[in-house]
Amino acid sequence: MKALVRWCALLACAVLCLQVFLLLRIASFSVISPESTSFERSQVWQVLTRQGRLPWRQEWVDQNRISTSLKRAVMASEDSAFTQHHGIWWDSLEKAWGKNAKAKAQAERRAQRQGDAKPVEPKIVGGSTITQQLAKNLFLSGERTLLRKAQEMVLTLELELFLSKSRILEIYLNSVEWGEGVFGAEAAAQHYFRKSASALSAWESARLAVMLPRPRYFEQRPQSPYLANRAEVIVGRMNDVALP
Repeated sequence: MKALVRWCALLACAVLCLQVFLLLRIASFSVISPESTSFERSQVWQVLTRQGRLPWRQEWVDQNRISTSLKRAVMASEDSAFTQHHGIWWDSLEKAWGKNAKAKAQAERRAQRQGDAKPVEPKIVGGSTITQQLAKNLFLSGERTLLRKAQEMVLTLELELFLSKSRILEIYLNSVEWGEGVFGAEAAAQHYFRKSASALSAWESARLAVMLPRPRYFEQRPQSPYLANRAEVIVGRMNDVALP
């Protein structure tokens, strides 16, 4: 019993030390920009092991060198309430959980009708805010578990506590994936439009924003009708977004 108690105490201490380390990392981001994220490193490693080359296009630019149109487009597409919440948009999260539960139930009923032993897993709807996406990209893996989701929420609240909204958006736009090995607004602008992020037009910004949920998919399908149509919708919504 003493050994079990000692083991539990050591585990609790390790978890606490990890949380303190992550908290200090987040606090440092107010003055120091992260050189890379957990997501970037995992994606680059996957491509490196698969193709034997290191594809990494990224150039950090200050927020005043990122087009206002891109900031508005990303917020309009990904998180229109970014300036209104404290990191977690509970209404959106509740709706996403409801959609996921409904989709899972439908998959199970379909499997029963077809006699399948294991239902096909439905596509998971996230409902994540920009701050949640940044928390996940900076520190976490892509697995979908309750423990990882809980850690994401803690990190999200810490990001909102220590960083301003404009700083959170700046880090997000400089680290988010926009294609295979393409990270950040400057690399995306150069890759797709051969111009700097500061020179992006409203339409170009909207196209990049629409790509965000599935950047590698749309990189291979630049003529996608959905991409063009959705970009037009985002252009129409951009002026309704309040920048931080």
